[in-house]
Amino acid sequence: MTLIAALVALILEQFRPVSGHWISVPLSALADWLDEKLNDGQYRHGLIAWVLAAAIPATIIQILYLVLMALHPVLGVLLACATLYLTMGFRQFSHYYTDVQMALRMGEVEEARRLLVRWRGGSADGLAPSQIARLAIEEAIVASHRHVFAPMFAFAAIGPGGALLYRSALTLAQRWANGGQAGGGNFGVFATKAFAWLEWLPTRLTATAFAAVGDFEDAVFCWRTQAGLWPDVTTGVLLASGAGAIGVRLGMPVHGSLPPLDSDDRPEIGLGEEADADFMQSTVGLVWRTLMLCLLMMVLVWIAGWVV
Repeated sequence: MTLIAALVALILEQFRPVSGHWISVPLSALADWLDEKLNDGQYRHGLIAWVLAAAIPATIIQILYLVLMALHPVLGVLLACATLYLTMGFRQFSHYYTDVQMALRMGEVEEARRLLVRWRGGSADGLAPSQIARLAIEEAIVASHRHVFAPMFAFAAIGPGGALLYRSALTLAQRWANGGQAGGGNFGVFATKAFAWLEWLPTRLTATAFAAVGDFEDAVFCWRTQAGLWPDVTTGVLLASGAGAIGVRLGMPVHGSLPPLDSDDRPEIGLGEEADADFMQSTVGLVWRTLMLCLLMMVLVWIAGWVV
């Protein structure tokens, strides 16, 4: 069932990319509403809000899935496909990445800067082509994990409720990162911790997959020696493994406003050459090979289940 749902969701996404409005807007609106109603800066109110926005909906979806599977497996599979389709979003970021890559190949640096700002925000004034490629690769590595591999891992481990829980936890951690709309206080502390707990294993599974389909030795070396240098260690694990796998240098200070990090918070990560449009294509290959590896593992598990 996991394999079927993953294949259906990926195929649907290729032909009809899911709009971020289907899942991001409702989750963000719910997060903002709970922020407005419950945020008085207290940790326990942030915990209650997180349970209402993430844990309860995920539990309801998971129970509904189990009930439908008991009634008729086809109904359960349909719910699983719909949930995974809405929570993944493989194509939500790929068109930005492709457009930036094409602009760099055509020598249209100013257009590449404009596209990068539309994608990740901040300012790209004065960025050199190598810096644009570097930032795009970093964004693509993290986005591929959070919008493809992590939801798939959560779905495979728990079911549709796991995929929804991961996506909800990600949204809440982002919306309440600095204490919510009120700012300050401990309202968003639990959301940040909860996402870190949920992210720990999927991050390392994705990093391991990057290493397996790329330069394994360099990926593991960068992971072990450089991941901890990044302010957010989980992001550092992804970037270090991905950079080592394709042999490119990421991180390093750049000019302009770069949310969520300042220029000085960007240590050098990876080995090899400066980023460029060719390495952007190598990153595309890395993501697709990783996806194929994940699907292959699902196939092997499915075959093993039939044999047993």
